[in-house]
Amino acid sequence: MPRIEPISDKSQVAAEHQGVVDAVLETFGALRGPHSILLHSPVLDKPALELGNYFRHHSVLKSPEKELAFITAAREKDCLYVWAAQVGAGRRGGLSEAAIEVVRNRGEVSSLQPHEAEIVTYVRQLFRNNRVEQTVYDALVKRHGVQWVIEMTAGVGYYGMLAGVVNAFDVGTPADGDVLPV
Repeated sequence: MPRIEPISDKSQVAAEHQGVVDAVLETFGALRGPHSILLHSPVLDKPALELGNYFRHHSVLKSPEKELAFITAAREKDCLYVWAAQVGAGRRGGLSEAAIEVVRNRGEVSSLQPHEAEIVTYVRQLFRNNRVEQTVYDALVKRHGVQWVIEMTAGVGYYGMLAGVVNAFDVGTPADGDVLPV
């Protein structure tokens, strides 16, 4: 049970912030997940939604690599909601079941393709140690370039922020979402 009542209807948000609600509805088709909490502060939710839409539509990050990074962030935060939402996006984007299982079970990356292992290792190090080893960083820059690594780092930070919101406010997992063991 969420700690506060999630925003589930446009009428719960002040008239001057209805545009933010409309933007959330345009993006997701419903008021749910982190935005159902963030809409309690619509001025905050507006740039949060814009940044999420940047990663969805304009970033140099592409499927399935971006979803692999994002589910790794969700797993490192033990975030049931973000995991469920992003695993579905990952599957639709071509993310391998093997990669999903390694991340889900916090398994060894040695069974993954090198490009997958590099992403998972980078995100795990960033979240666990607040730093990334030079060799791990260098491998991603060599494979993808500096802009890609910057956007991936910012993207996993964004999904970590969303995870913090839904975890702190006990937002439940979508009924149709993939289940993450915690």
